[in-house]
Amino acid sequence: MEKGNYLMESDEEALRLDLKTDVKAVERQAIWAGIRPGMRVADAGCGPGKTTYILHKLTQPGGMTVGLDISEERISYAHEHYKTEGIEFRCNDIRNPLDELGMFDFIWIRFVLEYYRSDSFEIIKNISKILKPGGILCLIDLDYNCLSHFGLSLRLERTVSGIMKQLEEKANFDPYVGRKLYSYLYDLGFQDIGVDVTAHHIIFGELKDSDAFNWLKKVEVAPKKIGFQFEEYEGGYEEFQKEFEEFFRNPRRFTYTPLILCRGSKPL
Repeated sequence: MEKGNYLMESDEEALRLDLKTDVKAVERQAIWAGIRPGMRVADAGCGPGKTTYILHKLTQPGGMTVGLDISEERISYAHEHYKTEGIEFRCNDIRNPLDELGMFDFIWIRFVLEYYRSDSFEIIKNISKILKPGGILCLIDLDYNCLSHFGLSLRLERTVSGIMKQLEEKANFDPYVGRKLYSYLYDLGFQDIGVDVTAHHIIFGELKDSDAFNWLKKVEVAPKKIGFQFEEYEGGYEEFQKEFEEFFRNPRRFTYTPLILCRGSKPL
C-alpha cells in the first residue's frame, strides 16, 4: 500500500485520527503492555502524533520516543502539535528496513495492521528486528471492524457488509486482523504473551460529536476509494449516506467494535 493508496486518505485524516484518540485508553493499554520510565519507544504508524506524545509521557523520566508514519502530511501535523523534547517524528514505511532507527525497548503498533491484510505478518517480522532481546512488542487492533450494529435496515446491513467485503478484496483492508495478533507473536517465538479483549466503540444513546465525525468520515471516504456501487439505492451514495446518518444519529442505535490487545517479549 503506497502512501497515496491509504484507504482513509483525505484532507481531514490527521484531524480524524487526532480527535478519535482516547488519551485514557492509550495510557491504560500501554501500562497493561508493560511500558515503563526510561524506555526507548517506537510508535509505528503514529499518524498525527497524539499516541506518541502519550506514550512518551509514560516513559518519563529518561525515556525517548520515535513516531513513524508513511504520511509526510501526518508527520508534519505531529511536528506542529506534539513535538517536544525527547520525541522524534520520522516519515518511514514500516514494510522497509528500519535498521537506521536503532534498537528499541518497546514497540507499539495500534490500528495499523488492519490496512495491510496481505502483509501484516511480514510487517511484524520486519519491525521485530529493531526490538531489543527482552523488549516488548504490543499489537492492538480491531476485530469484526465496522460490522457490529443493531437497528440497521436489511438493505443497509447488506450494503455495509458488502462494503467491508470489497475493502478486503480491493483495498487490502482486514476487518478481522485483531484475532490474528496472538498467532503472530506465537509464530515469531515471543515469550510471556498476554492477551486482552475489550470494546473499542460502544455507541448508544445520543451521538457524541467525535463519533459522528469519525464514522461519517469513514462512510464518506472508504466506499469511494474502491468505487463501491450502491446497487440497492436508486439514489446511489447520497441515498445510502442519508440512511446511514439517520440510523447512526438515532439514539436507539447500538454499535460496538471488539478490540484485541496482545503483548509479548522478544526472546533473549
